Amino acid sequence: MTASFHEMWQELRPIGRNSSSGGYRRYAWTGADADCRAWFKAQAEARGLAYELDRNGNQWAWLGATGYQDVAPGDAVVTGSHLDSVPDGGAFDGPLGVVSSFAALDELRGRGTELDKPLAIVNFGDEEGARFGLACVGSRLAAGALTTEAAHQLRDGDGTTLPQAMERAGYDPEAIGPDPERLARIGAFVELHVEQGRALDLSGDPVGIASAIWPHGRWRFDFHGEANHAGTTRLEDRRDPMLSYAATVLAAREQARLAGALATFGKISVEPNGVNAIPSLVRGWLDSRAPDQDTLDTVINGIERAAAERAARDGVDLTVVRESFTPVVEFQHALRDELSAILAKTGERTVPVLGTGAGHDAGILSGTIPTAMLFVRNPTGISHSPAEAANEDDCAAGVTALADVLEGLACH
Repeated sequence: MTASFHEMWQELRPIGRNSSSGGYRRYAWTGADADCRAWFKAQAEARGLAYELDRNGNQWAWLGATGYQDVAPGDAVVTGSHLDSVPDGGAFDGPLGVVSSFAALDELRGRGTELDKPLAIVNFGDEEGARFGLACVGSRLAAGALTTEAAHQLRDGDGTTLPQAMERAGYDPEAIGPDPERLARIGAFVELHVEQGRALDLSGDPVGIASAIWPHGRWRFDFHGEANHAGTTRLEDRRDPMLSYAATVLAAREQARLAGALATFGKISVEPNGVNAIPSLVRGWLDSRAPDQDTLDTVINGIERAAAERAARDGVDLTVVRESFTPVVEFQHALRDELSAILAKTGERTVPVLGTGAGHDAGILSGTIPTAMLFVRNPTGISHSPAEAANEDDCAAGVTALADVLEGLACH
């Protein structure tokens, strides 16, 4: 692996790491996020790149331009990813793409490559949605997939709104919104990411190319019951929303299994949240993904139906809210094929093309600009966990592949 990758990785690695879990808590507009942003800016300036912060808080580092205004429409080649994390997430999801982008630039300079097109490295803000519950906020705002009004309504678990959090971090929340002029300058965006699965480990390939992202979304299930004393209320007199929630979790697993899809209740909020109290409200968040839209619709409809039937049985009121949704993303075939041709020319074997159930900034931007993704092998197959991994040889292969791709896209 290149020396620059090692150095950057060691500098970034401690930021936001929780000593007890070993995972990362790099949430949007917090101190850890500010430290990550400072690291990105320092890397840009150390390489003589023009640093730029866009209206939505996304960070840009330009080579061959002082900012997007200097770039002709459709001329820029952009790479990058994100630096934030899920609660107690792994080290590689997001940061591997950003570190590899700077390392790929260093490799190109080591080769003596002179690019014909402007190159930018980007860090998109709040990709994971860990704090405000909506993934890819930075790229959604830029692409116009999230309105300013809707963004201003986002709140974290403590009731802090997105504008309040941005303002406390020193940014202007009134500036956020679509950024079509900037995106119009981009001819190709390539995001490198650690694989969130074991397809490459099973095939024996260090690097792969993304074909598509499954349609996916997040739904909030609110089960309203009646608070009461756990030690004095007869079972038959209870309106216990926890029972309805528990049955819905099991139903989600069954619906997903039957459809060949995925469904996960990964977050729960309980009121009044007392050991000796029957809850008055159980709020659960569902994440569901499927290979196609019809399958996803079938799964969600089945889960909602099962939840409603159980809630009625328990005397519980149910409300379901879809908080976010991303349709299926088919990465542009022409750009995907160009990546395959570049890597086949520079490598010893064909790079596999594979789909993924995970969402990414590249997926959000794909409706506006040509996007593509490279995956680096994850031998554990685990993601969103401290057990997420990638070995040094595979990281080095990813850097080289990204450098080859950037050279191929920006030198003709």
